[in-house]
Amino acid sequence: MDHFALKGGEMHAEEVALSAIAARVGTPFYCYSEATLRRHARVVLDSLASVGDPLVAFAVKANPNVAVLRILAQEGMGADVVSEGEMVRALSAGVPANRIVFSGVGKTDAEMKAALEAAILQLNVESESELRRLSRVASDMGVTAHVAIRVNPDVDAGTLAKISTGKAENKFGVPLDRVEALYAEAASLPGIRPVGIAAHIGSQLFDLAPLEAAYTKLGALAQRLRQAGYPVERVDLGGGLGIPYDPKLPLPPSPADYAAMVGRVTAGWGLQLMFEPGRLIAGNAGVLVAKVITLKSGAARRFAVLDAAMNDLIRPTLYGVYHDIRAVRPEAGEMVATIVGPVCETGDMFAEDRSITPLAEGDLVALMTAGAYGATMAGTYNSRPLVPEVLVSGDRFAVIRKRQTLEELVGLDRVPDWLG
Repeated sequence: MDHFALKGGEMHAEEVALSAIAARVGTPFYCYSEATLRRHARVVLDSLASVGDPLVAFAVKANPNVAVLRILAQEGMGADVVSEGEMVRALSAGVPANRIVFSGVGKTDAEMKAALEAAILQLNVESESELRRLSRVASDMGVTAHVAIRVNPDVDAGTLAKISTGKAENKFGVPLDRVEALYAEAASLPGIRPVGIAAHIGSQLFDLAPLEAAYTKLGALAQRLRQAGYPVERVDLGGGLGIPYDPKLPLPPSPADYAAMVGRVTAGWGLQLMFEPGRLIAGNAGVLVAKVITLKSGAARRFAVLDAAMNDLIRPTLYGVYHDIRAVRPEAGEMVATIVGPVCETGDMFAEDRSITPLAEGDLVALMTAGAYGATMAGTYNSRPLVPEVLVSGDRFAVIRKRQTLEELVGLDRVPDWLG
């Protein structure tokens, strides 16, 4: 459920007309609903409460805006981060350090040091080399790093290849048959305290079976480690549960369905469980609002050209995935159009031959389910400034990231002295 709906023939975010926001901040812009963010957080937290007292850490990479993170921190969520920048954002938003987990396959020494200085809960280690570097960094600082070993369980999540993370050929985690030896090494290294294991097999999953298979492997591994005398306090089960992008497709499993599976698989483990939902919380809580610049008829199809482009929302171009596109003020009838942006790439396409209510130049459209992996993946290709982000709460709204100006964009460049 989200809080974007037609009222009086016009799409609103909660009680605010999207056209009113467009009149104030211009287009394109991202719009998030605070009520949806809070509702999704509560549904997930309430569902997972059935498996004990878990740490539910929002995957900051999905939406790192500090205002969004502040809302989720107020609801009791921790943070899963994959860079020092994401950690700084989480801390700035009020997420307690002892509820932050640092994941990622390529942590630098500087990032390790920053995480240890912040005294976060744990670092999820993904290789032998990383573990040894972390030992050196922690020892030099005179502190102890609490670590979990991220396992690559070689489970095919059945999702898009570019967001699959748990197969043997993926870059993430330590192969299952090497984890026990690495855990033993971790227990012997200075500055390291192993506390658990972790896994994340992919994103946008519509089938619980791959998750259950991965979790079953983790449970058996945790048991072997404990039988060998090693401390195992918690298991990070990752995230990845899918959300509906296309309203015509079947719904994914609900958080309650997922929690029931987790409860069944982990019964008797006696360990704290950790989760890393991202898209599940933020995806349907945001839209990208754009204006139709022009309509043009080519030799084979009609095009609706928006003022938003692939640099603003890259998912359709990068993954070839579906986003529902709706007129903010829909008219009766139907047209078929290929909906594109103005960037000089053929791949700058949001939808191909899509049936939509009739559009005219100047009309506003909303690209739905854009609250996760939208603004955070945006860039400035074609020297297009980053667009603003807006948060709606009831009948009020605020800009939570301003539109980048051309002066700010160009001002990042520096001309060396020898060029005069």
